[in-house]
Amino acid sequence: MNNLSTRIRNTTLQEKIISAEEAASLIKAGMNIGTSGFTPSGYPKAVPLALAERIRQEKFTVNLWTGASVGKELDAALAEVGGIAKRLPYQTNAVTRQAINSGRMQYTDLHLSHVAPMARAGFLGGKVDVAIVEACAITEGGHIVPTTSVGNAAAFVQLADTVIVELNVAQPLALEGMHDIVTPGLPPVQAVLPLVNVADRIGVPYIPCSIEKIAGIVVSDIPDDVRPLAAVDADAKAMTGHLIKFLQAEIKAGRMPANLLPLQSGVGSVANAVITGLVDSDFSNLTVYTEVIQDGMLDLIDAGKLTFASGTALTPSPQGLQRFYANLDRYKDKLVLRPQEISNHPEIARRLGIIAMNTAIEFDIYGHVNSTHVMGSKIMNGIGGSGDFARNGYLTCFFSSSVAKDGAISCIVPMCSHIDHTEHDVDVFITEQGVADIRGLSPKERARKIIGNCAHPRYRPRLLDYLERAEKATGGAHTPHLLAEALSWHCRFLETGTMQF
Repeated sequence: MNNLSTRIRNTTLQEKIISAEEAASLIKAGMNIGTSGFTPSGYPKAVPLALAERIRQEKFTVNLWTGASVGKELDAALAEVGGIAKRLPYQTNAVTRQAINSGRMQYTDLHLSHVAPMARAGFLGGKVDVAIVEACAITEGGHIVPTTSVGNAAAFVQLADTVIVELNVAQPLALEGMHDIVTPGLPPVQAVLPLVNVADRIGVPYIPCSIEKIAGIVVSDIPDDVRPLAAVDADAKAMTGHLIKFLQAEIKAGRMPANLLPLQSGVGSVANAVITGLVDSDFSNLTVYTEVIQDGMLDLIDAGKLTFASGTALTPSPQGLQRFYANLDRYKDKLVLRPQEISNHPEIARRLGIIAMNTAIEFDIYGHVNSTHVMGSKIMNGIGGSGDFARNGYLTCFFSSSVAKDGAISCIVPMCSHIDHTEHDVDVFITEQGVADIRGLSPKERARKIIGNCAHPRYRPRLLDYLERAEKATGGAHTPHLLAEALSWHCRFLETGTMQF
């Protein structure tokens, strides 16, 4: 215990160290399990692996609630043994995705800012039975110091009957102090959140937890299973160039300050590439208010262009994580991690004037966005936090390459096969072809701008032909559609393997 006393500072809790197998035995069939973790960062690992082995032998299921996606030791391990009956609110694991799309697992796709309030209100199908939370330390008062993410951990600890702490000694103690935890109540007594600047701290640096709730502490040393980011390709470079020119024009027009407004960027390689591209721009004194802090934001800090970043998770590549740990003291002064109900809070996004930048699977000529489903039916990952920021941002941008699968798919279509963000939520579309600023435009004006500026030349004439024939057939209706053809591009792909005519 002597070597753990700096991490477990409460003497009562020092007696509660148990094995992962003992912790897993506390979980019963049908329970709702709420865990830490947001992207493959800060999620429990040893206990889920032990639980998966127990499920392999005993054959039962649980419901898994997290912050967002998590690593293979949690999602994949439980999915591979058929141990998850229902999953929410977001996932990226291939095994989990296959189980969802084959009907073997139920999945509830939620706006990430909604999860904690919905759990608190009892809207998600019961209470949180057990919370499993990764920590780098436990304070003298028994409170939990998170690691590389916060996600929904604070809410799940607050709501759970039982808490299992997975103390990860591979996570540096220097992470302590980087978190800002506040857990709002429910209406009509929900607390006012006095966050008016990106760097403001409005909570405490730990997750409050009563000592009596903690049933056991499992010591682990399994690192986060962070994933490599794809190399920045020509499309991403082109999109970044278009974004920079657009933002420069916004500053010149007096619609934005010279150092922009706080940036929000989604997770993944395209989003990271866009942020990385700002390193070579003339913007400086930038701020970030977002969900995930990726390599590109570390690049901006290193370049002296980013003054502060607020998120709910560190989501770097393996190399980026090594760089973060090696320079933790320097980065720590410029970063804060919050619960996702705060990092994604609609009121705060509106107050701060967020520039929201997220990616789409496809968008249609009238400005609707599909960010979750392939060919309308199969879930890819989920809506994540894009809706939290899209509806509430000062300026909302969606990015996509104009084509996919070597041109077999046009990412701009007559009608989206699934809609996550409506025409009312989006201001700007950016592809490698160009920028469509659709603010203040009518549906038919939007369609011509999107087709002319964002569609691939291979598909542009067909999209324009569809629009013109729809206008004629509907007598110039407000949003003209040929309903028999609106999804024919998707049908053609499913039948022939290409949308090309």
